[in-house]
Amino acid sequence: MAAMKWWGWGLEGVAFTHEDKPELGPFIEEKLGLDVERIVERPPAFAALAVPEPVLATELRDALEAAVGAVHVTSDALDRVVHARGKSIRDLVRQRRGDLPRVPDVVVRPGSEEEVTGVLKAAIAHDAVLIPFGGGSSISGSLEAEPEEERTVVSVDMARLDRVLSVDAASRTARVQAGVFGPALEEQLNAQGWTFGHFPDSFTHSTLGGWIATRSSGMQSDRYGDIADLTRGVRVVTPAGTLVTRPVPSQSTGPSLREMVLGSEGRLGLITEATVHVQRVPQERRILGYLFPTFGAGLAAMNELAASEVSVSVTRVSDAPETQFSFATRKKGSLLDKVKSKALTTFLTRRKGFALDEMCLSFIGYEGSAEHVATQRKAVGELVGRHGGLCIGSSPGQLYDQKKFDTPYIRDFLLDRGCVADVSETAAPWSELRSVYDSGRAAAQGAFATLGVQGYVMCHLSHSYHSGACLYFTFAFEPAPGRGDMLEQYDVVKRAVQQAFVDAAGTLSHHHAVGTEHAEWLAQDVSAPGVAILEALFEGTDPGRNLNPGKIVGARRIAAEAGNRTGRPE
Repeated sequence: MAAMKWWGWGLEGVAFTHEDKPELGPFIEEKLGLDVERIVERPPAFAALAVPEPVLATELRDALEAAVGAVHVTSDALDRVVHARGKSIRDLVRQRRGDLPRVPDVVVRPGSEEEVTGVLKAAIAHDAVLIPFGGGSSISGSLEAEPEEERTVVSVDMARLDRVLSVDAASRTARVQAGVFGPALEEQLNAQGWTFGHFPDSFTHSTLGGWIATRSSGMQSDRYGDIADLTRGVRVVTPAGTLVTRPVPSQSTGPSLREMVLGSEGRLGLITEATVHVQRVPQERRILGYLFPTFGAGLAAMNELAASEVSVSVTRVSDAPETQFSFATRKKGSLLDKVKSKALTTFLTRRKGFALDEMCLSFIGYEGSAEHVATQRKAVGELVGRHGGLCIGSSPGQLYDQKKFDTPYIRDFLLDRGCVADVSETAAPWSELRSVYDSGRAAAQGAFATLGVQGYVMCHLSHSYHSGACLYFTFAFEPAPGRGDMLEQYDVVKRAVQQAFVDAAGTLSHHHAVGTEHAEWLAQDVSAPGVAILEALFEGTDPGRNLNPGKIVGARRIAAEAGNRTGRPE
């Protein structure tokens, strides 16, 4: 798998465009006051970057080469910069500025668990820092070395560990190497008639090990479960040896070591392999679009759906602002599309009593046998109807399915135009979900007012559970001139939204992990004793602080430390 751009999301030559979406440009101009035709910033040429020289002793390099082979050890400048950070908005802004205070000194690519062990032993013997690297898609600051780190920083790229080792058909599990990317994992499983069913937004550019290390969640988690549900056993190379948890269906052997590895972000060791649940490729797969008169009606329907006997694969409902954005991203349609849209609008307003500026778009997915899908669709149709909603067919669902991995490209498009866009997500009980939603929106809008900017905030529910659901917020604004650095203004909004989550009974993150971005809210989320337990766990496992130090606990806010190093005006 080719590495992502050093300055943005995805591969070189792939970008988001508004030119085939006639309503999007006017929408952005209206909601953000942004001229989409005006490019104000482009990433600099790589040759113009001042990449720090690597700090790598000959003895350590020799030891790393002995572990993995000389061809798999590199201090190439581009490789080091690609591995220096993830893809948060903070990462992208600082990369584009050429702000490179502490990039890895060397990138190592082991090809087996034995080679990973050799890399870890070499790092500890020479007191180096190891940072595991999957696809580089983290948006929580999980990949960046601490700014003041003086020891050699080794980025351990796991991409060579990319195979499905075996499938246990009777147990419906598979042994899989941790460095496999999402598409390659599905390709190997599908060839044998199986699917993993885990499809996060980052699917194309993220790995199994990365999903486990950050407690990822996929778009079809309602059916398949989150990565914590899907992972049965793990193999992790640690300073004390290789941790192995057996892939049994359940056990009562004290605090779960498997759970400790989930979400550990490289602090406990390097994940080399996992045994995971797999299921047979479904006979039929459908995602249908629905409309609800209000977001409240959509939330109520999702709550009832989660409490029912219906089994679906996707439950998603957007609030009115996100629904309006989704409609604005439609490509230019045919005359028939326009006629259908006008007829639907007339039906909704005159027959159903919808207010078009309040209605909300929803997607519900179905998988299984044709009979199962038909039964589930009928039951969902009746449930949706009880909440004033109606099905609008498969076309919106097909479009959603085709474009579901394209959303991260929009951030680069907006950054080129001087606009900051980012996400914050949380989970809360059904009884608190509406108040968390209201608090998150109010916090973002209050932050926009404080900054004096024209901002936009939107949200959708996804990943429904028995007791609650995930709320996923997106916000965007053009920084105000003379009100501070772009990232300082971004922090005003991001921190307001995050604080609103924990104040309103939500969690600091549902599936984006802690890293450094969310560390300041950890004690509020898990309590001070919880933080103390995590600190003891990490210190006991890694007394030399060689394993990705500073993540989750003990983290310094990189934004506060870095500031605007280049002094470039916004």
